[in-house]
Formats: sequence, structure tokens, C-alpha cells
Amino acid sequence: MAGKGRQLRGRIRSVQNTRKITRTMELVATSKLKRAQDRVVAARPYAEALRQVLGDLVTPDLAASFPLLRVPEPPSKGGPRKAAVILVTSNRGLAGAFNSNLIKEARRTVEALESAGLEVDLHAVGKKGAGYFKYVGRRLAADRQDIGDRPTAEHAAGLVAPLVLAYQLGQLASVDLVHARFVSAISTPPTTTRILPIPTPAGRTRTPNYLFRPDPAAILEQLLPLYVRNMVYRGLVETAAGEQGARRTAMKNATDNAGELIQYLTRTYNRQRQAAITQEIAEIVGGAAALEG
Repeated sequence: MAGKGRQLRGRIRSVQNTRKITRTMELVATSKLKRAQDRVVAARPYAEALRQVLGDLVTPDLAASFPLLRVPEPPSKGGPRKAAVILVTSNRGLAGAFNSNLIKEARRTVEALESAGLEVDLHAVGKKGAGYFKYVGRRLAADRQDIGDRPTAEHAAGLVAPLVLAYQLGQLASVDLVHARFVSAISTPPTTTRILPIPTPAGRTRTPNYLFRPDPAAILEQLLPLYVRNMVYRGLVETAAGEQGARRTAMKNATDNAGELIQYLTRTYNRQRQAAITQEIAEIVGGAAALEG
């Protein structure tokens, strides 16, 4: 019993220390999640306003005049043979299936593009996604691990600027962004968003009640790159918020499981200790009875 008791006490102390760590990480993720949620909420009204203005400005004639709005011809008809996919993951793990789900979504997107006859350039943002595709031997067109969990508009601009230029020059057929869509702290499904070509509205849903000055073409020239950067920025901030939500959930589950394991080990230790004490009492009583006899 002495040896088993020491082993059980050691396991209990080890699990208690682990629970302290997971509990601390849960609290840190909760604190970061609040700030990340604030960034997501702040980005949405601006993105919606951009979308509405774009819907008011774009007409079929203007759509044909801007490369970012034109849909290229398929490769079989002389169109670009390359496409770009931006995968956004986190730099750190301990977030459950968060990163693996994003990687699976990226693989599906890449396979769909390749089955359409396109060569895919993969741009990885985050250590986890880059590490996986390097492990399976896929060459990366870009490997960004400097953005972290506090992305900025400058990060989004630097990430998408060369892709916008390549698309304008007719070198890319499309640009897709694989990111987490932040629904709530416990719901962050992986999503693929088509960045380029910019989706054009099927028709104006409302009549603009303002005059354009300068003309719509001049406004679109400035607005379209801004719209693309904003779409990438939203993908970055929603993924950052999703990471913290997933980590908080994973650490809470780990903390709860550690608590249950501690209770089980404590009960086991107490039962073994009680059995040993009972056996010792029985031996003492038996010995005393033998001496009396």
C-alpha cells in the first residue's frame, strides 16, 4: 500500500498542477476574447457600409471597366492558370480542433481549385497552418507568422497588396481566404471567402439618395482595393477571436476533466488507505486474540 499510496499522491499533485495551468490559460483566453470580440464588432459596421456603397456604385458598364470586378476566362479559354489561397490559422495550439478544421477547409478549397485545372499558390498566415503544409511537402508562396492574435489593417494591406496587383495584371484567376467565421465564443466554423474577383451585386436593392462627386468611376478606383483589404482584415480579426474562443473552451474542458480525475484519484487513494488500515486493525486484533488463547 505504501508504494501505491505514494504513486497516487504523486499523480494527484501532478493533476492539480496541470489544472492550475489550464485554469490560468482559460482566464487569459477569456480576457483576450473580450478584446478580440470588440475588434470583430467594430469591423462589421464599416464592412457593411462599404458593401452598401459598392452596391450603389457598381453597374454592368463599370464592372467591365475594373479588373478587380471582372471574372477571368477559364484556363481552357486562355484565362490565368493560377489561383491564390490565403489560409489563416493561429501561431499557438491548445485550442482544440480549431486549427485542424481550418487546415481541412484549406485542403478542400485547394483540391477544388486544382480539379478545375488551376495551379494553386498557398499563402499561410500563422505557424500552425504553415507547419502542416511544410510537413506534407507543399511549397508555400508566403509564410507570415508575424501577425499574431492582434491583426491590424496594415497587416491586411501588406498581405493582400501583391495579390491585388497580380490579379490586376491577369496573373491570377481568383483569390480565396480561408478563415474562421466568428459566430460566438463556442461557434467558429471554418469558411472560405472569395476575395477576388469582387462579387458584384445582382442588382441595386435601393436607390441612392445622394449625388456622387467625383464620379462613380473615380470613387470605385479608390474603393475597390479598400474593400478587398477590409475583407482580409475581417477574416484576420474573426480568426483571432475564434482562436481565443476555442482556446477558452478547450482549457475549460481540460480544467473540468482534471477536477474529475482528481476526485477519482482521491477516492481511489482513500479506499486503498481505508483498506490498509482495516487490514492492520484485523491483524492487531488477530494477534491479540492469539496471545490470549
